[in-house]
This record gives sequence, structure tokens and C-alpha cells, in this order.
Amino acid sequence: MQSIAANLEDIRKEIKAACIKAGRQPETVRLIAVSKTKPAAHIKEAFDAGQVEFGESYVQEFLEKSKDPLLEKSPISWHFIGHLQSNKIRSIIDKVRLIHGIDKLSTAEELSKRAQQHNLQIDYLLEVNTSGESSKYGMLPDEVLSRAESLFKLPNITLRGLMTIASPESEKARVEFRNLRLLLESLKTVAPDPEKLTELSMGMSGDFQEAIEEGATMIRVGSSIFGWR
Repeated sequence: MQSIAANLEDIRKEIKAACIKAGRQPETVRLIAVSKTKPAAHIKEAFDAGQVEFGESYVQEFLEKSKDPLLEKSPISWHFIGHLQSNKIRSIIDKVRLIHGIDKLSTAEELSKRAQQHNLQIDYLLEVNTSGESSKYGMLPDEVLSRAESLFKLPNITLRGLMTIASPESEKARVEFRNLRLLLESLKTVAPDPEKLTELSMGMSGDFQEAIEEGATMIRVGSSIFGWR
């Protein structure tokens, strides 16, 4: 079994190859190492190998890791990528760089409220259900556009883009990635500051090459770095 450092090197090479194929610069794609369920020691190993951005999905687990002696003094850039309930926002709002999984207007409103209370400016992504599966979280594409005006008015939070979890079938996933990119372009036409809408968080271990070809700016990779959970 390869080391975490070797796995990271392989992923970086694959990112570069996918970018070249798509006619993109590799630095336009950020790798978020999905470290949920993995111990602090594994995160430290990845950090020591040059990985700075990590994604966590469970609030309590994230809070424990962020205070772990192995990690608390490391300049890690944490992303919260899981489903976030409104009542959990206050626990993480001052500890993460970007929140990926806002899937309701009411959750965005709570995020705005908490950001005001803490005198913070918070960046977030909207999670979009591009597959239409009832088992998945996320706004439907039409809902994103119908809620856009209300979302843009919320103080102390800035919408930076969109996030999705695609279907497991590669061809379906590619269409969903493309649709997310097109939705972001539509959102820019109604945004007061379209230049702030820069991020597409899409693609995981099994499909990040396709996501990059369709415009991903962030890919969320876990098992290919840390092994299966």
C-alpha cells in the first residue's frame, strides 16, 4: 500500500493531466483532501506532504480534530463539505474557510445571522441536486435561480459558487457537472457582483477527471488519498 504522500503525488499528476486535456492551467483546480473519519495522524501526514486544504463532513468530528495537538498549530485550511444543519452553524462558523453544503435559503439565513453576531464575513457554496435523486441534499437548479435574489441580499455572507455530488455513472456525472457549470453562468447574469461567483466544487475520487474537464475549480478527494474508510 502506498503512503499518503505518494498517493497525493499521484493525484496531483492526474489533476495536471486532466487540466492539460481540458486546455486548463493546473493551478486553476484546488484539491480538497476529504479527511472525514480519518485520524489526525493521517491528516498530519498529508499536511507534511504539502496538502493544506482539508474537507470534513461531521461537526463533532471536525471540532475534535481541529483541537488535536497534532493539528491545532498547523495552518490548515478547513472546508466543511457535509450537510450542515442550522443548529450546528454556530459551532463551526469561525473555524472554516469555506462551507460547501448550504442547501436551503433558511440555512443561508441562519449562516448570515451567526456571521453578523460574530462580526465575520463568511464564504459559502450552494449545494445543488443535479441528479434529481430524492436521497440527495441540495437545491434543485430552478430553485437556485428563484432564490438567488434573496440569497444575494443576506449580509455578512458571500456566495462563491456551487457544489454537487454527481451520479455514480460516469456519463451521467459528466452531464451533471456540465449542467452545474451552466447553472453558475446563469446565476452570474442575475448576481450583483458576478465576479465573486468563481467556484465549482464537483468531482470526487472516481470522477474528478471528468469534473475538471467540465470546469471544476475544486475537487473533493478522499479514498484515493487516505484509502477506503
